[in-house]
Amino acid sequence: MPWSDPVTLWLLALVGMLASAIGTGWAIGHARRRGLLDAPGERRSHIVTTPRGGGIGIALVSLLACLGLAMHDPLRWGCSAAGLLLVAVVGWRDDHRPLSAWIRLLAHVLAGLLLALPWAMHGAPWMAFAACLLVPVLVNVWNFMDGIDGIATSQALLAALGLGALLDAGASVLAVAVAAACAGFLPFNLPRASIFLGDVGSGSLGYLLAVLVLAAAETLPVTAWPLLLLPATAFLVDAGLTLGRRVLRGERWWQPHVQHLYQQMARRFGHPRVTAAYAGWTGLAIGLMLSAMHASPRWMLVAACAFVALSAVTWGCLQGRGTGRSEGFDA
Repeated sequence: MPWSDPVTLWLLALVGMLASAIGTGWAIGHARRRGLLDAPGERRSHIVTTPRGGGIGIALVSLLACLGLAMHDPLRWGCSAAGLLLVAVVGWRDDHRPLSAWIRLLAHVLAGLLLALPWAMHGAPWMAFAACLLVPVLVNVWNFMDGIDGIATSQALLAALGLGALLDAGASVLAVAVAAACAGFLPFNLPRASIFLGDVGSGSLGYLLAVLVLAAAETLPVTAWPLLLLPATAFLVDAGLTLGRRVLRGERWWQPHVQHLYQQMARRFGHPRVTAAYAGWTGLAIGLMLSAMHASPRWMLVAACAFVALSAVTWGCLQGRGTGRSEGFDA
């Protein structure tokens, strides 16, 4: 593919970063004109009314990357683009006027089916099943975990780069586009947010990471697949265990809350430090993933399970220690 040479990838990265930044700047003005503002509250981690919907630039840059790839593989990347468009449009609509959770979930499931279609048509049922499962899971996890400054975007940037190291020349273009778009958005969201991703941004990032995980899985043996989830471990563990605890307590788990570990820790240490800590943990996960790719199948599984278990134990040890005074940062 002509886009896969290093010089072209760097150029695409710069263009994607700039386009994302321009889109974010436009979104700030649009949100203020339309009154798309998130006010502080007891179920939110920010203390200043802040515009939302800034992830529109990330969604558009990534959509253009998918459409460019579709010129070489229309079915696969066309379906990927269609799924991304569906998730982004529903998220953008929800940022303007809240939709039912069931409508959003239905859209996420349909997006997963669109992503699964090429593999189903080419006789790869396990890949198709993985697409149907990964899309709604990662879309909603990224939505749940988008609660403090920079955390959802920085995690997606790192995961895209880590997975990009395992991709073929074509799919690596999308990984570069996602990482560059995230880099273009982050200056507007750290160290103090001037705009939030919104559902259009967090949902798109979750979907795009599902696409990248599947693209990497396609080139690797099944025994290596568990390693591909390591870049998302910090989010999957925090979201999964927090959700499970709320269900066991009989709480209304679908409602907004501030019980995630990252939210508790942000009250005490501030948003930038917690975002940096999560980034460091994900950096370790990516290093382990890339190193374990050269191990035997047994050690691949052991490495993946051990890191997930360590993450869960760390989550349990830190829960309850993050309460304290807020340092006045926004989400």
